[in-house]
Amino acid sequence: MSAESLGVGLTKMAARGFTVALIGPDGAGKTTIARALEDQPDLAAQYIYMGVNWEASSHLLPTTRAMRALRRVRGIRDSGGPPSQRSGPVPRRPLPRRVVRGAWTAFALANRLAEEWYRNLLAWRHVRRGGIVVFDRHFFSDYHADDVEAAAPRSLDRRIHGFFLSRVYPKPELVVFLDAPADLLYARKGEGTLESLERRRRDYLRLADVTPNFTVVDASKSLDDVTDDVTTAIRSFRASRTAEAR
Repeated sequence: MSAESLGVGLTKMAARGFTVALIGPDGAGKTTIARALEDQPDLAAQYIYMGVNWEASSHLLPTTRAMRALRRVRGIRDSGGPPSQRSGPVPRRPLPRRVVRGAWTAFALANRLAEEWYRNLLAWRHVRRGGIVVFDRHFFSDYHADDVEAAAPRSLDRRIHGFFLSRVYPKPELVVFLDAPADLLYARKGEGTLESLERRRRDYLRLADVTPNFTVVDASKSLDDVTDDVTTAIRSFRASRTAEAR
């Protein structure tokens, strides 16, 4: 490769946008801050929700919309994070029910993988145009503790999902963890318990060991201050990418 072609390649890399994931337990301010970043003219940011709460997402596959409607008929409420691990033995069901349940589990897994890739393709299109995509949550971050690193036995669908997330699915180039004490998070939103919020907080902190660009922002400060800190982190990351490409 000639020096000229190498220089052109590096220039294109510098011009290419990148992805940022805002992660943290409920009450950390992810959605509000991610939306505020869209108002920063120099970032050219595009918001994409990357969680499993279908009520919060404006990008859904038709199959996901159908599953959502079915769940609502059955009175099942969407949650922001991944489903909890089962505790205790699974009751033995009759063969016909096991067949139906197995088919539903396989369909749900295939649809989940398709939904994750669909949203990533939406992000890729904006990144290719030089913009910055801000993820509100991220599938890898939310499912890592349960589907990737869990010490307890995992079901087959969770093992498959964990494999795709850890080995195949693209990771965000910058992860910003909005960190705050569990009691403050609970006071803000009133969801979950102090124990579950603290457990999620520890799960997110462990991601620093498997995430190259992991930044912690103090989310206990005022919303304006946290937004400024996140914006500074994104601008600093962009500046470092540009410097490396020169």
